[in-house]
Amino acid sequence: MRDLLLYVGRRSLKENCEKIHEQEIGVDVFGRPQGYDTNVDNIVRTNATELRKRIDAYFGAEGSGESLIVEIPRGSYVPVFHQRVSPLDAPAIPKPSQDAAFSGERIAAPALQSSSHPHRGMIAALTVCAVLLLATAVGCLALWNQNRALQRAISPWRYSPSLAAFWSGFLNGTRDTDIVMEDSAYLLYQNVDRHSFSANDYINRSFLNLVESQPLDTVTKGYLKTIWGKKLDRASDVELAMSILALDRLSKSLHLYNARDYPTSALSHNSVILLGNPTTNPWDQLFEDRLNFKQTPASNMVTNATPAPGEQSTYESSTGIDYCTVAYLPKPDHTGNLLIFQGTSSEATKAGGDYLLSEANLADLRSRLHADRFPYFEVLLKVSHLTAVPITTSIQAFRVYPNLK
Repeated sequence: MRDLLLYVGRRSLKENCEKIHEQEIGVDVFGRPQGYDTNVDNIVRTNATELRKRIDAYFGAEGSGESLIVEIPRGSYVPVFHQRVSPLDAPAIPKPSQDAAFSGERIAAPALQSSSHPHRGMIAALTVCAVLLLATAVGCLALWNQNRALQRAISPWRYSPSLAAFWSGFLNGTRDTDIVMEDSAYLLYQNVDRHSFSANDYINRSFLNLVESQPLDTVTKGYLKTIWGKKLDRASDVELAMSILALDRLSKSLHLYNARDYPTSALSHNSVILLGNPTTNPWDQLFEDRLNFKQTPASNMVTNATPAPGEQSTYESSTGIDYCTVAYLPKPDHTGNLLIFQGTSSEATKAGGDYLLSEANLADLRSRLHADRFPYFEVLLKVSHLTAVPITTSIQAFRVYPNLK
């Protein structure tokens, strides 16, 4: 029922939502197959009936003090929002006096009491209508403000111009977006084995057979099996992924994966956001030939393939200094967009992500790119930090690709 309430609530906040069909709820909320027979399977109606009871019970008890009431009318699945009417706001009905009641005297309506003022009743009626219209307008304005506040809380990026200009490429709802985090266990595996493997070796798991054929002692092979049996996520990686998901809290188009679990079939359909460098997230290697700023595998160095005047050919990390490259590109098969964060450390990767989640930073980047709408680009960021806590993030170099489609 909670999922049902969230679903119909989210749908009702979209424009031109006049009706929500029982079958689409059954498919999207309860996992029923497309085209299932609602006459045979009444799971939606049963849950909706119980949900209406729970909502009525809530606003009659715990939520009795709330000014905004939500209800789902019978025969519909579209929630209705309205202001609670206080008993003090109800129009008073004049009561006859006791003497008049016993004497049989006729009690005239206020509008007919005086024949000397024939328009008094009309004036009173117009006054009541004006007050009701004003109250309705105030209620609508309050409801509009509450809906706007709810929308801002659910999708804050829509109300920041630079965030909206950039992240609409991933959160516009027309295509799913996959967030793929790095595989930290795979990094440990390579460190113990002292070998690096290709993306194909990782995706096909053929590197496991390669290790078995190597002259390693039994203890080392035992360590490798233990490491591969663990699924490890770095805290900074998880924090960045959660920050991206928080851009649109109710979105069902955002999906989170560890690199080890990412299905190749999704890569050919969805937009993709990759976190980590090519050693920790081998999916990066599939797009390396399209990048100008490249993370050198198993090193803390970024190479600049085509240095512009004033730029270095290499950028190497040092004490208190790391680098992060950010690439925003179309996927080669034209099935969505690609966003890659590669840091010389996990903290640098998160700093790069935080940079693109900041309205002020994105506004500065957009001014540097001299574009109202974000073109495809690459940016090299310098991250200064103290004990793994980023202090400042600044642009060292960037490339713009306005002709990529």
